[in-house]
Amino acid sequence: MDLYGSGPKDRLTGILLISGAFLLFTCLDTTAKYLSHSLPVLEIVWARSLGHLLLAGLLFLPQHGTQLVRSRRPGLQVLRSGFLLGSTFFNFVALHFLQLSTTNAIQFSTPLLIAALSVPLLGEQVGRRRWTAILVGFLGVLIIVRPGLGLMHWAVSLSLCSAVCGSLYNITTRKVAGVDPASTSAVLAPIVGVVLLSPIVPFVWLSPTHWLDWLLLCATGLFGGVGHYLLIVAHRLAPAPILAPFIYPQILYMMTAGYLVFGDIPDPWVGVGAAVVIASGLYLWYRERVLNKRGSALDPTPR
Repeated sequence: MDLYGSGPKDRLTGILLISGAFLLFTCLDTTAKYLSHSLPVLEIVWARSLGHLLLAGLLFLPQHGTQLVRSRRPGLQVLRSGFLLGSTFFNFVALHFLQLSTTNAIQFSTPLLIAALSVPLLGEQVGRRRWTAILVGFLGVLIIVRPGLGLMHWAVSLSLCSAVCGSLYNITTRKVAGVDPASTSAVLAPIVGVVLLSPIVPFVWLSPTHWLDWLLLCATGLFGGVGHYLLIVAHRLAPAPILAPFIYPQILYMMTAGYLVFGDIPDPWVGVGAAVVIASGLYLWYRERVLNKRGSALDPTPR
């Protein structure tokens, strides 16, 4: 019996689910970028948070009842939810100004940030090889944004903030995973966004003028909520090192969506930088698998 799922079939299902999750996240970002040209970003973020909360409630409340919202680490869950709100807000603002492929390429620095931040926040050890991969990955980010050449758009800084918040969201998710059920974490993830933005949204609200905009505004919660749920199930069926490489094809989804919906042709340097970041992330994934196979008792020194 495998630790995750029941064998290769479950792991394949996990791979398919995580691929579906990142297709939905591509739909979410594409929708947010499209709507940001006619609606306030705060309104879109609120709709995304509320839709996620309602969907998670419908999925899990009938089965778990009020026990669903009882956390053993409520403070950490609130902090985690705040990081998700920050990541979503910064990303949606950046999407208004930048191409989908650019923001996505910067978001690929998230695994590198998680590895770097896991040292002070989780007490994990990162050896020289993985530190080298992290530094090379950040060099790839510099290739994408090209600071000092007069080519860096100010919104790039927002995309970087989104990546940092996303990394902290992932780290706090690791911390709550051992104390709260996945269903509780799924419901509580958007709660800060709903609570903080609901009193503000009436003052910035603009009603969509077309039925398609109404449909897309409602769909943001569906894309985000179902995407996060698929991530939870995928990680239940297969270990993270198996799933990690299947995050990176999202750059192809983003490029395709950017071209088909907005007519965007990616900057070649974005492709070069993304390739460096992806290669660094894959090397981190490879080293993690090697160290896991050796076992901490046999090889306590990180590489």
